[in-house]
Amino acid sequence: MTDCKEILAMLKSAETDVLREGAYLAGEEHCEDAVPFLVGMLKSSNIGVQESADNALRKIGGKEAVTGVIPLLSSDEAPVRNGAMDILRTLGSQELQSIIPLLKEEDVDIRIFATDILGSAGNVMAVAPLCEALLKDPEVNVRYQAAVSLGSLGLPEAAKCLNQAMRDEEWVQYSVIEALAKIRHSSSVDAMVKAMSHSSELVVSMIIDALGEMGNVKAVSLLLSRMESSPTALRNKIVKAIVKILGAKLVNLLPKDARENFRDYLLVALEDEEEEVQDAAILGLAVMGGDDAAAGVFAIALKLDPGKDQDRLDSILASLSQMGVTAVLKNALRNDDVHSALLAVETLARISDPEVENVLVNSFWQGYITVQRAIVVVLARIAGPGSVDFFMDLLHKHNDGKVLKSAANFLGQKLKHPPAAEALFDLLDHQYDDVKEAALDACVAIGGAEMQERFKALFSGEDQVKRLMAVYALGRIDAAANLELLKTALEDASPDIRKHALEAISSLCYQNDVWVELLAPRLLDENRDVRQTVVEIMGKCFSQQLVPHLLHALNDDDDWVKVRALEVLGQHRVVESIPGVMNLLEYQNKLVAIRAIECLGSIGGTAAFQALLSISNSEDYELMEAAEAAISRIQEEQEREL
Repeated sequence: MTDCKEILAMLKSAETDVLREGAYLAGEEHCEDAVPFLVGMLKSSNIGVQESADNALRKIGGKEAVTGVIPLLSSDEAPVRNGAMDILRTLGSQELQSIIPLLKEEDVDIRIFATDILGSAGNVMAVAPLCEALLKDPEVNVRYQAAVSLGSLGLPEAAKCLNQAMRDEEWVQYSVIEALAKIRHSSSVDAMVKAMSHSSELVVSMIIDALGEMGNVKAVSLLLSRMESSPTALRNKIVKAIVKILGAKLVNLLPKDARENFRDYLLVALEDEEEEVQDAAILGLAVMGGDDAAAGVFAIALKLDPGKDQDRLDSILASLSQMGVTAVLKNALRNDDVHSALLAVETLARISDPEVENVLVNSFWQGYITVQRAIVVVLARIAGPGSVDFFMDLLHKHNDGKVLKSAANFLGQKLKHPPAAEALFDLLDHQYDDVKEAALDACVAIGGAEMQERFKALFSGEDQVKRLMAVYALGRIDAAANLELLKTALEDASPDIRKHALEAISSLCYQNDVWVELLAPRLLDENRDVRQTVVEIMGKCFSQQLVPHLLHALNDDDDWVKVRALEVLGQHRVVESIPGVMNLLEYQNKLVAIRAIECLGSIGGTAAFQALLSISNSEDYELMEAAEAAISRIQEEQEREL
């Protein structure tokens, strides 16, 4: 602990480093006697000295620091004044009685500074002196700053004097309106509306925006009464404010006799140049509805660039969907303008109404292919059994791959519609792979004895791709019933077919003991991908009887098969695999060696721990790092068990 006298001696030094150290200690020890020296240091040309003095004064705080800094507000140097202001904004609330008298100073700048500082006080005691300055100070800039500071305080006690100040000149009105919008006191609504009769158009516009921000329902009737007499620009502002206040309750809360007129005003506001006014009108019309409203809103949506205006476009389409299935959407679907039709489809996709399905079905064949694709995607999601005939027609009449995919998903995956089986099966010969895949999954979803017979016939053919499809489908539909065919597939010349047969049989792993007898021999398969698949399946369907086969896989000729075996043995913590795993710790392929280390870390126990210790001093950094991580894992596991 440093004595205050020592600190004062340091603050008299001519050396910069000593001054900064002295300032730091003064702050830490709250040495009030140091304040005059610290204030002097704020005038230094050395920024480091200034900052250290600033920090110290903030820490010391209290009356000494506040009264010490106040004289700097009169400095001719702007950086010094600004620094003093900043300190007093922080400390002023501790010593309001030293700040408030500054409001009576002859120097206008000092009065402005004082009103600014009081705005940061966060104290209700600052409201009264600021209100007095707002209502009585002869200088307009002082009154302006007083209003700003009252807004910063945000205390309801300031509402009364701010309301009175609405009769001040325009410059002050700006800050008063902003302050009232922050405070949101109900008494201010009347004062602001009354001020509209004697204020400039700019101020009136600000008042309207502020009333909208305040969100007080009381303002609605007062604003409505002024709509008729207001010019179009201001009336549009009023529309925005009312929509902002009432929101989705617009129809229910507006007086009956005012609803129709207000709807007309909303339509006019759609033409306003200001986007915020347009968006408010759109929200209002979404609640009130009507074909003319939908047409106006849709016209705005058409002008937007989806790349640049995506958020706004999304909001507008949400409003259009709120209006329901309107004439503008129906007409747009038949429009030669693809952009217009696609917007209509996107909007209809958001509407929860049975009519949407009929509208899209009826307009489908009249649209360009791009529009048809969009329509069928929506229909595949929302349509029900009533649209089966439409989708069946698509399978028989359409030739676009994307349309056919959607039809296959609907009839197969969604409805599992048996009458579609033949047409879907025919799509397995389609030129595009993605259509074949969709058709295959649809056929699997429909399933049934007849479908299985089709795939059995497909398997007997010469086409390798079709045999692969057959194995995949029969395994998914009913692997147990098709086990004999899957056994045959395990001997197929194609490794891909053998892999799919293995995956199909693996679905029986906990139901049928035969699967192990079929699986294990494939560890000798000539294809490494097949062997790797076997190991992965053993990991998913692990049982103790598979351990000898997994240990055998550690000696596989392919390193990736080794890696998969190590991962499975580690995952299932097969202790008896430790000797075999240890043999791979210095394997030439570093990836295999690292996986062996990780495997031992997963298995844990004394034997694994000792094996890892032997390699933790390896000269190879990667192996050493992996060993250390594995050892840590074992230690953490042991600690949890204790």
